[in-house]
Amino acid sequence: MDFTDRIIEKTIMSSFLYEPFWDRWVGSGISKATVYELRQQANSIEDWIEILQCHVEVYEQLALKMLKQHLDGEAEYFYRIAAMNYSLIQWMFPHAGPEKQAWYERCQDMHRQADRLAAETVRAVILVEGNECYGRIRIPRHPRGCIIMVNPIDSSKEESIKYEAGFARLGFVTVSFDGPGQGETYVLNRYKATWRNWELFVHEITEYAVLQFPELPLYLFGTSFGATWAIKGGSHPGIRKVVAVSPLIEDQTRWPEYFQERLSYVIEGEENPLAFREEKMGRLSALLLIHGKQDDWVKDAAIESFYQAVPAEKRLIEYIDERHGCNFKMDDIIASAADWYMAR
Repeated sequence: MDFTDRIIEKTIMSSFLYEPFWDRWVGSGISKATVYELRQQANSIEDWIEILQCHVEVYEQLALKMLKQHLDGEAEYFYRIAAMNYSLIQWMFPHAGPEKQAWYERCQDMHRQADRLAAETVRAVILVEGNECYGRIRIPRHPRGCIIMVNPIDSSKEESIKYEAGFARLGFVTVSFDGPGQGETYVLNRYKATWRNWELFVHEITEYAVLQFPELPLYLFGTSFGATWAIKGGSHPGIRKVVAVSPLIEDQTRWPEYFQERLSYVIEGEENPLAFREEKMGRLSALLLIHGKQDDWVKDAAIESFYQAVPAEKRLIEYIDERHGCNFKMDDIIASAADWYMAR
């Protein structure tokens, strides 16, 4: 068994034993029934794929049924859930090889079907160090602001569709790209993350939004690793306000072992882009900081210490029962973020 196979096996084992493993996936749309089935029956990657693919087929048929009844909103929903099931398959493969690429393409295909039924969504590309980074832009009919979304390091832009859709319903353009080590950018280009290329990436997506939407106020929104970089990206003069959900703000973040090993595939270089560098934050924009009190990755004391040190306008929301990412408070976070962005 090679290193990749051992990581996949360890990831499946963690899904049995580590309850927080499922927070991000259930929060993003994987059903609890699917989770139960995986935890009870998936003893190998082949089992994992078979179970999830069966659920995809059901959701796809439901989407087609809704289309025949001209229920476009319901059809979009089922295509999105089908895509999330495919996303959970491709995510299991840490290496950007042909298997990961094939499953990721199926995930994207389901989202393309859904995008035809949603608000205007366009694809975009920016260059970082000569490498293509791939994004999706969602534009509501009467936009009142533009939110640049920065996603967790092992995530893809498609995994944040729930946030994207929620902000679109409230009238915000969303700009969401896969950076180095993430999603489509990693799968197609094998472009890994470093501190330097992430600094360049956040600057480039901000410059892209400034040029594309000059008439709109610009905001940053990030979760986990993405929240840390959203805070740093707030130093750009074009950014008005930032929302950071569960930022990684200490060097000794307590990663689960399976996750730490997976990171070795997407990060390179000695200066870890996940490590908080307070001396490199620069000017801070007005900040809404969101934290789950049950977060076992980032300590309460680290959040409190950082919040007290923020020199800009600020607000802290803490959820007593939430863990890292506050995945079961997405609707509440969307509403709170929108209020924060629009408050004068």
